[in-house]
Amino acid sequence: MKGAPATRAVLAVRGLRVARAGAVILDRIDWRVEPGQHWVILGANGSGKTSLLSALTAYLTPSAGTVEVLGEAYGRTDWRDLRKRVGLVSSSVRQMIGDDQTALEVVVSGKDATLNSWGKLRPADRARGVGLLRRVEGGKLAERPWAVLSQGERQRVLIARALMADPPLLILDEPCAGLDPVARGRFVRFLDRLGRKRGAPALILVTHHVEEIAPVFTHALLLRAGRLTAAGPIRATLTTAGLARVFRDASLRLRRDRAGWFTLTPAGSAGTRML
Repeated sequence: MKGAPATRAVLAVRGLRVARAGAVILDRIDWRVEPGQHWVILGANGSGKTSLLSALTAYLTPSAGTVEVLGEAYGRTDWRDLRKRVGLVSSSVRQMIGDDQTALEVVVSGKDATLNSWGKLRPADRARGVGLLRRVEGGKLAERPWAVLSQGERQRVLIARALMADPPLLILDEPCAGLDPVARGRFVRFLDRLGRKRGAPALILVTHHVEEIAPVFTHALLLRAGRLTAAGPIRATLTTAGLARVFRDASLRLRRDRAGWFTLTPAGSAGTRML
């Protein structure tokens, strides 16, 4: 009797290596994201997080190794089509949007991975864009111009934009940067709800702060100096010892409460809790 067919990974990275000007930026990265998993990537500045994201989105050509999305590999498939399968929310996108663009126009621009479109929206695109804004709890923002949106509202609009092409994978590159503590707490709880919705894409959150890791995240990948130090279920990989190694600080202490929220503090400190 034949066994059940193997589940196709949402993302498969094999032997990824990136070297530039004689320096190794990423070395021997092997990583799989399976359906139903949500990952967080943690690492200090210079650990290789940005280069890893650039390789995942085809903005950086690896020196060796492969990156596959749903079984299709960069270099063997048209990168323009493959890139649409990876939604990206980052400050680099946020900074290129015109102040007069409405939230709905920004969302619809994600269909073709363009920015600052001034053409009339098609009825079907408008309807889908409005639906996605509701999905990210921003239904009232549709006609508001980009210039007057708060940072938290902009992040939700960018998530809706990334979902416009219906990607199986959504990467959030430090989405809480620039948010005040209250807005950060609200946004992180929103991510928790988003990841639990039926049909949600696999999430990859890149952050420096464990307080931004919502309970919905199931797995963690830790980077140090371009090398993977741990990758797997979050309870096994996100540990005091693992983070002390990544951030090179033996005084750190990691705690997780019953609801699944993390805090990271120096030994002897009471720490703070996400609002």
